Amino acid sequence: MSLKRKVRIGMIGYKFMGKAHSHAYRDLPFYFDTDIDPVLQTIVGRDEASVKRAADKFGWLSYETDWRRLIERNDIDVIDIGTPNHLHADIAIAAAQAGKHIICEKPLAMQKEQAFTMWKAAQKANVIHMISHNYRFAPAIQYAKKLINDGVIGEIYHVRAQYLQDWLMDADFPLVWRLKKDICGSGTLGDLMAHSIDLARFLVGEIKEVTGMMETFIQKRPVEGEPTMADVDVDDAVAALAKFENGAFGVFEASRFGKGNRNGNRLEINGSKGSLRWDMENMNTLQLYLDNDVFGMQGFRTIHCTESVHPYAGAYWPAGHGIGYEHTFINLMHAFMQGISTHVNPSPSFEDGYRNQVVLDAIAKSASNGARLKIKY
Repeated sequence: MSLKRKVRIGMIGYKFMGKAHSHAYRDLPFYFDTDIDPVLQTIVGRDEASVKRAADKFGWLSYETDWRRLIERNDIDVIDIGTPNHLHADIAIAAAQAGKHIICEKPLAMQKEQAFTMWKAAQKANVIHMISHNYRFAPAIQYAKKLINDGVIGEIYHVRAQYLQDWLMDADFPLVWRLKKDICGSGTLGDLMAHSIDLARFLVGEIKEVTGMMETFIQKRPVEGEPTMADVDVDDAVAALAKFENGAFGVFEASRFGKGNRNGNRLEINGSKGSLRWDMENMNTLQLYLDNDVFGMQGFRTIHCTESVHPYAGAYWPAGHGIGYEHTFINLMHAFMQGISTHVNPSPSFEDGYRNQVVLDAIAKSASNGARLKIKY
């Protein structure tokens, strides 16, 4: 029996995404036969007491309080970036120059020029690079991609995507980093619509034109730990119209003010022969309408994407036994580790992150000047 190659992970960030990524690395060998064994080598956070607790809880061998120290270490093969957005570029570029493979949370960067520099740095260093758009790796989305590629729903006419949450509707909710432009770059645009744009590009193709609108409903919020208020300088909601290179028409909406929506990530695609619908809150199911069904029996059928023929589903449980949000990260990490094993860069790569960012920047620019903008990658 051959020994697995150990790939030592250094992860920067230990909260929401740190927990998701840690779980994925730990469970990957349990579900997938791979020649790579991820080693949870070192986790990084600025608060020593908190990062030490996270290291103990998540199973990391050690911790650091400075990401620069992590880059310098010889016992780290992968840099996993789960920091606030303004740190992504500096860390990724330094990691690439140190010859380390990189996986980065979305959005890739604060703006397209930064994203381009990150992509080219990773490319020049010949390291494997991915952006963590985990929703691509739901079996239902992967199966939707196969149906589209096989021509099952025909020529694509419409892409309709929503990503709605409601966690910011309390006016007393404090001014966290996701509400500060100098840290996050944008609000709902980069946090939520980035996912919808990536799914649309993955399933349908490149976008060539956009028109955007953005709105901030609560203009001032309390400063954390202080008896003062400060301006909110990012968007609470964004909407965009898009034209795809293949002629399809796109409608996108994202909001943190969609009352009753905890994580309403939804997608509908209409073609000449049928349509597809997907809802993250029912992530194991894909709805399919086919025009050639018997008249009188037409309607959206529900496909439970847990059969062995559905991508990734066969790695888990018997048919009918659904998987969860955390498994999308396991599937993503499987693709990442395969990329490291074969040295063939998987998708979504930093190039995808850059192309997503070009679209996001154009939506923001359109929202500010009212123009319909052509996308230039």
